[in-house]
Amino acid sequence: MSKKTNSVKNPAPADFSWAKDSGFTPPLKKKGATAYKSLAPAASRVGDLKLLLEEFLSTLISTVEASAGIVRISPPPHGQAPQIISSVGFPAELLEVENLISVNCVSFCKPATKRGIYSTNIGICKTRQDCRYVGCQIQSIIAAPLENPRSSENQIGMLTLFFDTPQEPTEHISKTLQSFTKLLGAIVEHNRLNSEAKRVELIAERQSIANEIHDSLAQTLVYTRMRTSLLLESLRAGNELMSAKYAHDIDDALEISQKTVRELITDFRCAMDPSGLLRALQILTEQFCLRNNIELEYINRVAHLELPLEYEIQVYHIVQEALANIATHSGATHARLIVDLTSGYYVITVKDNGSGGCTFTPVEGHYGMMIMRERAQRIGGEIKLESSKGFGTHLQLYFPIPGSDWRAVNE
Repeated sequence: MSKKTNSVKNPAPADFSWAKDSGFTPPLKKKGATAYKSLAPAASRVGDLKLLLEEFLSTLISTVEASAGIVRISPPPHGQAPQIISSVGFPAELLEVENLISVNCVSFCKPATKRGIYSTNIGICKTRQDCRYVGCQIQSIIAAPLENPRSSENQIGMLTLFFDTPQEPTEHISKTLQSFTKLLGAIVEHNRLNSEAKRVELIAERQSIANEIHDSLAQTLVYTRMRTSLLLESLRAGNELMSAKYAHDIDDALEISQKTVRELITDFRCAMDPSGLLRALQILTEQFCLRNNIELEYINRVAHLELPLEYEIQVYHIVQEALANIATHSGATHARLIVDLTSGYYVITVKDNGSGGCTFTPVEGHYGMMIMRERAQRIGGEIKLESSKGFGTHLQLYFPIPGSDWRAVNE
C-alpha cells in the first residue's frame, strides 16, 4: 500500500498527473566517504521520544517473548497513514516496506477482540500473492491501537508485535499489550502537549521582543523628524546644498530602518501554529487554496517532526514565499508541498506545473530568492531551484537534522 497524501483542492483540470518525484541527492555524495562519516552521528540521532519508545518496546518484546515490534503514530495532517517512529528487532529488508503499510492493513487480520487486540496467522496471509511477509521468518502478528488518553475514540497510532511462531493473543499477552498501549499512548500525547506548551511560551517571548523592536523605531523617527526640521529651514533659507544633504540623511535613515525592521518583525511575529510546523504548513496550504485556483497537494512523510522554533520559522517563511511565487508568477494549475526525511536531512519540496523559467527576481515589496537562501543558511541548509520553460518550477530546501544538544541550547 502506498502512503496517503493530503490534498486541498480547487477546481482544476482533472487530467493532470505528476511524474515520479525526482528525489533528493544528499550533498555528502559530492564530497566523498569522509563527509558521509562526519554526517553519521547526526543521521543516526533520534529524539528523546523515540529513544523512550524503543526502551519500552524492548521491554514489551522481552515480556511476551516476541521477536520484533513496531510503534506507529499518525502524523499531521489528519488522514495520513501512521508511520513508524520506533522499531526493535524488525528485519531490515522489511522495515522500509512496512513503513508504507496503512494501519488499516489489519483488516485482513482476525476481528478485534473486546480488548481491541488484532491478530493474524501469516501462514494464512501467505496465500495472498502480494503478501510482503512471504519468505521471511515471521509467523504471526498481534497488534493494538494507541489511544489518546483524553479520548478513547481518538486513535493516535498502532503497536504491532511480530512472532517467529504461530501465536494467539493469550490472556497474558492481551493484558500486557493493553497496559503498554495505554502507557505509550500517554507518552506520545504528553510529548505532544509538552512541545506545544513550550512552543507557545517561545512564541509569546518572541512577540514581546517584536514589540520592543517596534517601539525602538521611536529613536529613528525622532532623528528623521529633526532632519526634516533642518531640511525645511534650509529650504526657507534657499540653501540647496544643505537641503540636499538633509534629504539624503532622511532617505538613508528610512531605507535602513525599513529593511531592518521588516525582516526582524517578520521573523519574530511569525504566524506559527502552537501545534508546530506541520500543522502551520497545513493551514498555509488551506489558505493558499482558498485564495488561488490552484490544486495544492500537501504530502507529509515525517511521522514525528521536532525542531527548534528558529528552524520552524525559517522553513515556514521559505515555504510561504515559494507558494506566493507560484500564486503570482507560475500560471500553474497544480502544485505540491512535500515534507520528507532522508539520509539525515529534512527535505522540503515545493513544485508546480506552471510555465517555468522562474528566477525569483526581486521586485518592489518582494524578498526574492536571495532572502530565501539567507533563511536556509541560518539553519545550516541550502536551496536548490530548477525551473525550465514549459516544465514548471521545482524548489527544494534541505537541512541536516539538528545536533543532539539543540534542546539544551533552546530551552
